[in-house]
Amino acid sequence: MSNDVATEAPAPAGPEQEAPAHGLGASLAPADARAKTEGTFPYASDLWAEGLLWAAVLRSPHPHARIVSIDTAAAAGMPGVRAVVTHEDVPGDPSYGRRIADRPVFAAELVRHHGEAIAAGAADHPDTARLAAGAIAVEYDVLEPVTDPEKAFAAEPLHPEGNLIRHIPLSYGDPAATGEVVVEGLYRIGRQDPAPIGAEAALAVPRPDGGVEIYTASTDPHTDRDLAAACFGLDPERVKIVVTGVPGATGDREDPGFQIPLGLLAMRTGCPVKLAATREESFLGHAHRHPTLLRYRHHADTEGRLVKVEAQILLDAGAYADDSAESLAAAVSFACGPYVVPHAFIEGWAVRTNNPPSGHVRGEGAMQVCAAYEGQMDKLAAKLGLDPAELRLRNVLATGDILPTSQTVTCPAPVAELLQAVREHPLPPLPKDTPEEAWLLPGGPEGAGEPGAVRRGVGYGIGMVHMLGAEGADEVSTATVKVHDGVATVICAAVETGQGFTTLARQIVQETLGIEEVHVAPVDTDQPPAGPAAHGRHTWVSGGAVERAAKMVRTQLLQPLAHKFGMSTELLQITDGKITSYDGVLSTTVTEAMDGKELWATAQCRPHPTEPLDESGQGDAFVGLAFCAIRAVVDVDIELGSVRVVEMAVAQDVGRILNPAQLATRIEAGVTQGIGTALTENLRTTRGLIRRPDLTGYALPTALDAPDIRIVKLIEERDVVAPFGAKPASAAPVVASPAAVASAVRAATGRPVSRLPIRPQAAVAVPNS
Repeated sequence: MSNDVATEAPAPAGPEQEAPAHGLGASLAPADARAKTEGTFPYASDLWAEGLLWAAVLRSPHPHARIVSIDTAAAAGMPGVRAVVTHEDVPGDPSYGRRIADRPVFAAELVRHHGEAIAAGAADHPDTARLAAGAIAVEYDVLEPVTDPEKAFAAEPLHPEGNLIRHIPLSYGDPAATGEVVVEGLYRIGRQDPAPIGAEAALAVPRPDGGVEIYTASTDPHTDRDLAAACFGLDPERVKIVVTGVPGATGDREDPGFQIPLGLLAMRTGCPVKLAATREESFLGHAHRHPTLLRYRHHADTEGRLVKVEAQILLDAGAYADDSAESLAAAVSFACGPYVVPHAFIEGWAVRTNNPPSGHVRGEGAMQVCAAYEGQMDKLAAKLGLDPAELRLRNVLATGDILPTSQTVTCPAPVAELLQAVREHPLPPLPKDTPEEAWLLPGGPEGAGEPGAVRRGVGYGIGMVHMLGAEGADEVSTATVKVHDGVATVICAAVETGQGFTTLARQIVQETLGIEEVHVAPVDTDQPPAGPAAHGRHTWVSGGAVERAAKMVRTQLLQPLAHKFGMSTELLQITDGKITSYDGVLSTTVTEAMDGKELWATAQCRPHPTEPLDESGQGDAFVGLAFCAIRAVVDVDIELGSVRVVEMAVAQDVGRILNPAQLATRIEAGVTQGIGTALTENLRTTRGLIRRPDLTGYALPTALDAPDIRIVKLIEERDVVAPFGAKPASAAPVVASPAAVASAVRAATGRPVSRLPIRPQAAVAVPNS
């Protein structure tokens, strides 16, 4: 199966338009691409230290239980075992959490989810450490788990703070408003796992001052440091997080629950301690996408224009809060989608259960509601006898419209143009003229399907995501740019998670200072904070900080020359390492102008503030928005219910293209992740127990599952308040693509398709469809 990417914007470079070799707009390759390709790039699992010990964690086999006793004597007495720690050995705060500190380092009295950490041990060999963890004797009083989020409201509290994490009752417009046409739907979204290619790993090294250094693939090192220091009972300055190579991230890459036990063991033993999680531990230990239940009622007039949307949204947060409050805010705020809705009444809840913990995964909240509101648009189109794309075009948002949160859309919102682009893109040819043996059937070339049972469907999904943090989050990043001997160095604690920040930082400095050789320093918590890698933050705030620092260095470089020649710095330009004046009088190189000096500057970037949603779900909660429209073409075997995605046509609002090749890759990756959500990815549980926590039981889409991805339009309408005018690239297609695939399966089968991932029985066509 091919995996082509065709891009119509920007236009390819021709004889009169050459793509730049470096700087913004160039398809600059990542500096670490060669090392990663050759397998020499250092990840945390590759690290080593003299006197290294190995750690293993004992995890609960039950989703809900009372701990009667923990006996570590047998484990501690095993040859080669150097330490065993439980909740009694946590010197500081016993619990942690990015927003609410409700998750214990080790369960003390209650187990609240399958795989919760009970104890950890360190030994001189990884097998010994695992045997020691298995030798810890724990007596449990097994309790009935609360696994249905709808029953969590009336269930006994699973946590001292209760089962309800947040409730948002959004109210906008007239509750008595009605439309002549009404459609209803119930939708369920499964539990998607981030499933990183490289499982969690870390190395903790004790410091002479009694602190600890932790080498790990953190995506938010300063927050992880502060959480760990609080649990260690140490000042943050005595805990250092050093970011190692991140083997991909679509959410919080490293849960502190992997790091904190490791630091405790290192400080207890006085030796470096390493943990390399198994795939099963990875599934059990980190957070997943929120499973979601959504009930919708859409009102429209006879022309298909939306009048009112009513919805109830229930997020299953699992055992602990994590970022559920923020995910719920996104889900409720975007529950109507990128459509103009005069009246909206959305009620959302996030609740604790004994299911696996949920947290930040790319497009959280927005992806779940997109699948539901686009399902409603398909139902409305069918009831009115309208083309689904035409119905959407009659309702799309534009700049100046108002969201149901009462926030005015001030950023570019070319939703109609995006939808028109994918709608008008030529459809892929039908395989009717292809010899039967050459068909790519749903289920694969060796599948049992028959060509006569295959139906083709075309569907649409339009997604929207917010940029940066929301609801008053203090978004700020700091960067330093240094130049010496013709080489520039960028120091910024923005973690490269695969989103391309280090490449962008190099391009910014190349563009501003005309210096081709630019290095980005490794990240650690000795640097000023840059915040988490999420919601396009680092393109905006960290890229903005790098740009400001580089411009300050540029001024330092040009001011002496401008003064010498009696002109302003604005009349000087730097191109390809040369400084020239507007009149040609001055021409010198950057190296000559530096004259052996070292120039440096530090700058911050902080976007305009936002505000929390009020008691009615109203407020200017978001800095900006990004949009994506996708048309999916699928083939469905209506007898077997198997689905093959033939093509995904994508049009996206990107603000400005900073790196064409990198942008195409990010969109392609986002679409593919969304296809996994739509068709294969679901971390299944039975009464709170995770079933098959491995990459056989959890089916990730592979290269063979990726369809042709056609990037048919990239709209460069710059957001004037964003540095460079760019918008995040990968979250919006993650949000839109599951809805588009579900829409196409509906078109092929006539079935409602109200659950993701789509199960085979849901794709078996109704008679005479």
